[in-house]
Amino acid sequence: MSARLLHTPDEVRAALEGAGRVGFVPTMGYLHGGHATLIRRAHAECGVVVVSVFVNPRQFGTGEDLSRYPRDLARDLEVVGEAGADFLFHPSVAAMYPDGYATTVSVGRVSGPPEGTSRPGHFDGVATVVLKLLNVVRPHRAYFGEKDWQQLAVVRQMVRDLDVPVGIVGVPTVREASGLALSSRNSYLSAEQRERAAVLSRALRAVQDTALRGEREVKRLRQSGLDVLATEPGVQLDYLTVVDGNMTEHPQATEDALTRVLIAARMFGVRLIDNMPLWPESTPSATMGGTR
Repeated sequence: MSARLLHTPDEVRAALEGAGRVGFVPTMGYLHGGHATLIRRAHAECGVVVVSVFVNPRQFGTGEDLSRYPRDLARDLEVVGEAGADFLFHPSVAAMYPDGYATTVSVGRVSGPPEGTSRPGHFDGVATVVLKLLNVVRPHRAYFGEKDWQQLAVVRQMVRDLDVPVGIVGVPTVREASGLALSSRNSYLSAEQRERAAVLSRALRAVQDTALRGEREVKRLRQSGLDVLATEPGVQLDYLTVVDGNMTEHPQATEDALTRVLIAARMFGVRLIDNMPLWPESTPSATMGGTR
């Protein structure tokens, strides 16, 4: 199966006119197995699947990797076709932000710590582009990977607050055999570096294990992860934290399905993020934030 390539919002609207149940997977491209999992999930649940590939400049800060972010449209077309998508929407920056564009979407508290503190304005860029894409595609469901947990929280909040008629589906993180979360930025790393970067997921699992043994104090939970990170000299830690469903850190972790342990670190010049549920046997409802 091959996906039809679309370049403008008008082309998308024309292609989807009269379509049935539409599933949507927004991405920044350089697709991998995690994206393919999202597409297959959408294909299983919806009659028509649209994937977008757009490297959104508004979510990159000064000094971040916008100019070198990996891009390979031919490869992306192969991935989306094999996974079952019908359309790939690949707009230009001018198509998304034409001359005179002046609107930004801000989602408030859930856009703050931890990731929003490290990347000011990042989630404003995410919320803005996601809302624009949802308005173009008008899907019944949109699919996001749980690897970007705070991004998922931001999108769900935005959809609820603005009454966007779409169901937001979170799909569990796909990992390499080592445990490293799949990410387009893993392409910056050598095979050896990816193996060493798996220390991030080991640190998260250490926090999980400590919680399962009965510890609830966040300071001690966090220390169990820090002890694992200390075994790898290449880690430059940004944050390791435990948050509730509102992205708030408390001194004591609550035993709730939305309680999550999040990590961000720079390794070998690449910033990597990951997260896991604090209690892995508890999983939140997959579809939230809409009525479709």
